Amino acid sequence: MKVATTIAEVRREVSAWRQEGLSVGLVPTMGYLHEGHASLVDAAVAACDRVVASDFVNPTQFAPGEDLESYPRDFDHDCAVLEEHGCDLVFYPSVDEMYPDGGGKTDTYVEILNDMPKQLCGKTRPTHFRGVCTVVSKLFNIVLPDKAFFGQKDAQQLAVIRKMARDLSYGIEIVGCPIVREDDGLAKSSRNTYLNAEERKAALVLSQAVKLGQSLVADGERDTRKVVDAMTQLIKREPLARIDYVDAVDAITMDPVDAIDGDVLFAMAVYIGTTRLIDNFLAEA
Repeated sequence: MKVATTIAEVRREVSAWRQEGLSVGLVPTMGYLHEGHASLVDAAVAACDRVVASDFVNPTQFAPGEDLESYPRDFDHDCAVLEEHGCDLVFYPSVDEMYPDGGGKTDTYVEILNDMPKQLCGKTRPTHFRGVCTVVSKLFNIVLPDKAFFGQKDAQQLAVIRKMARDLSYGIEIVGCPIVREDDGLAKSSRNTYLNAEERKAALVLSQAVKLGQSLVADGERDTRKVVDAMTQLIKREPLARIDYVDAVDAITMDPVDAIDGDVLFAMAVYIGTTRLIDNFLAEA
């Protein structure tokens, strides 16, 4: 596996692959890789001739006061995971390489202007998806992949990127991959490392709420408010949990919905102590 730290290096490598007629997959990550990330690489390796993974903590998707500086990083570990799972090239740029104006800022952003990025996580993180779209757009332009792979755990991000790719005519297939969970149900997340032992146990309330919601839908409940209310009440019984949101939205547009008559995303963000965790499930009509 090769490591590239500059845009020029990535472009040279991908250009050589293209001259051989090889297909290219992209797995964007912010590093500190776990089994969820590894599953994305596995999917990319299975679908493409060559795979590029980015390892970059993107400053433009963090608001002031969020955990940009403390976000966990371990590049040696990341390289070991990527190589084990068959990645061909890891792109590990500096902040200045990605944002040459300096300071991790840019004068040019890619932004969806409808209500999609304002729902769910966007209610309390209003600039988050602008940063996500900007960095992913840059990665698409650098790598020019055939396919790009993202996790369903970040379901709103996946929907936003699909719309961006369609609206800007990238011609890139956006592949969503299933949530990977710990044995006890907790969704894999780099931020799980922030949890102490008591918080780690309390965090199971998210996956418990997912299971409750899935059970209600499987039993025939079609009123999304009833499902959301039941999930909310379960979470509130955990003393260490503080709800950011629990909601039901159209799985494509992210618009709020009252009934399951199409594909509906039930999603939540919950603080366990000071750590913000997300989880979700999809209810198909």
